[in-house]
Amino acid sequence: MANVILLNGCSSAGKTTLALALQDVLSVPYQHIALDQFRDGMPGRVRGLNSPAGDPGATGLNVVPGVLHGEAVTHIQFGEYGERVLAGMRRSVATLSDLGCNVIVDDLLFKPAYLTDYVEVLNPDSTWFIGVTCGLDIVREREASRPGRFPGTAVSHFEQVHAHGRSYDLTVDTSRKNPTAVALEIAARLQQAPTAFHSMVADRL
Repeated sequence: MANVILLNGCSSAGKTTLALALQDVLSVPYQHIALDQFRDGMPGRVRGLNSPAGDPGATGLNVVPGVLHGEAVTHIQFGEYGERVLAGMRRSVATLSDLGCNVIVDDLLFKPAYLTDYVEVLNPDSTWFIGVTCGLDIVREREASRPGRFPGTAVSHFEQVHAHGRSYDLTVDTSRKNPTAVALEIAARLQQAPTAFHSMVADRL
């Protein structure tokens, strides 16, 4: 059973950059699995832009405009097909770990059910749950500079991704620190046994 480092944070919080930094600082190989990889692998016809219910674009990943706290935002909505892909992603992580491959997961847990499913399929003895935070002003700047990003996407789930009410093994802030420095914080935490998933399993018993 190999290690899993589960990074959870909003879009543009720096998770992918942090995952790559972790691959560099850790002494053994870690496979990087990202939500973006599975999103980009969906057929174009199931990736909608404000697609109505019943349209193929609403069955995968639908990008929908909205308003949150008086601010225009962009919501990410997964349909039936998209939810199956996400469940497959989580089980892909578990299979890699079962086969002895260490994994760094880069995900957006904006639904409590996503975390519940990770707890169901991953081994609590070898899973470190890491909260990746960043100042909202920095997130907005990063999002604006990234091509292909819809304005307000990160704001739409900025609070949701950490609203599951669960504790992390470690919370890091990528606002100002060098990614390597943050990766070293996580590497140091890996020297101690994980506790977050154990607590969640105990809560279910």
